[in-house]
Amino acid sequence: MTPLEPHPNDPAATKLAQLPDPRLRFVYRLEATVGQPLDLGEVAQGRRRIVPLTSGTFAGPEISGKLLPGASADWQIVLADGTALGDIRYTLQTEAGDLLYVQSRGVRHGSAEILARLGRGEDVDAGEYTFRASTQIETAAPALDWLNKGVFIAVAGRQAGGVIYETYLVA
Repeated sequence: MTPLEPHPNDPAATKLAQLPDPRLRFVYRLEATVGQPLDLGEVAQGRRRIVPLTSGTFAGPEISGKLLPGASADWQIVLADGTALGDIRYTLQTEAGDLLYVQSRGVRHGSAEILARLGRGEDVDAGEYTFRASTQIETAAPALDWLNKGVFIAVAGRQAGGVIYETYLVA
């Protein structure tokens, strides 16, 4: 069989755009303390818990400051297997006084044994489970407008009495 010669109407592979590989740029690390969870009990989606973020600080190459308590919590659904689905909303205040509203949708999962330890509030190495989130950041600060336009991801870890989020801009 002889291959056909290219024809002008053939779709050309060379016409397809080569897309860039995504890159991550570190934005900040937030270390927050958590308060006593409010356990609402079983709802249609799973066990509903509200975990207040009571204090904390964040720092990165371009911004740093503190977490504002009372305006920060994780509205969780915990599934039967221990997987936690987070709706994490917190408010940060930069050292310059600018406010950032951060909303993340996250998932924390791992083996049954590891999730049980996390559920009891034990310290567990973050490499033993997965805790990731997609994040949006809003601010009215003109100098930080780039945050409003970014796509962010977070890698997180739960500790006894606290949580750590490292947030990255997807570039």
